[in-house]
Amino acid sequence: MSGGVLVVDDEFPIRRLLRNSLERAGYAVLEAADGAAALAAVEHHDPAAVLLDLGLPDRDGLSLVPILRKRPRLALLIVSARDATGEKVAALDLGADDYVTKPFDSDEVLARLRAALRHRGHETARAARLRAGAIEIDLEHRLIRRPDGEAHLTRKEHDVLAALAAAPGRVVTHQRILEAAWPLDHDRKIEYLRIVIRNLRQKIEPADAVGSVIVNELGIGYRLRAEP
Repeated sequence: MSGGVLVVDDEFPIRRLLRNSLERAGYAVLEAADGAAALAAVEHHDPAAVLLDLGLPDRDGLSLVPILRKRPRLALLIVSARDATGEKVAALDLGADDYVTKPFDSDEVLARLRAALRHRGHETARAARLRAGAIEIDLEHRLIRRPDGEAHLTRKEHDVLAALAAAPGRVVTHQRILEAAWPLDHDRKIEYLRIVIRNLRQKIEPADAVGSVIVNELGIGYRLRAEP
């Protein structure tokens, strides 16, 4: 079943809910109830994506993230009841593509899955141009084309936006953005990032819809709501 989606969760009702949603969306689905079964399924079936719970009966699901990340084309989403910021940051920094907290909305899971598959597949997530509603983001020329005209970016604004645009629709941690935009360690201050994000929002987002394009994931990072 190469190319399908593996759902890893020890709760049968959760697996059934995700299976039904995924199959309605056209995905082939595999299931695993623990870490050992998950690794065996990945090895034998080579799925395109894994939806991974962290509270598994035989091991902490977080320990599977670096193992699964050795497969660079595998899309990996955490779907877990653990909602602590530290858990989310740890999973994302280890290489998970996204993190969805239970209870979840099935449509949101599908949207996050599509974004992760685009990032890991042939469709490049580093496209020179992206669209966010009525706004076109032109990274090559450092321009924002809004219905009311163009907005030009500073170098630092471009660096931060490029870090977000490398993963459209997916959360990027503060640390990853800081590493991309501030090469020197001593310059990596969250206050600098917040100032640049505020300026970017003024240029990218409608005045009456702050947070509609650059979404704040509290305590974790930011998400660019855009499509290549």
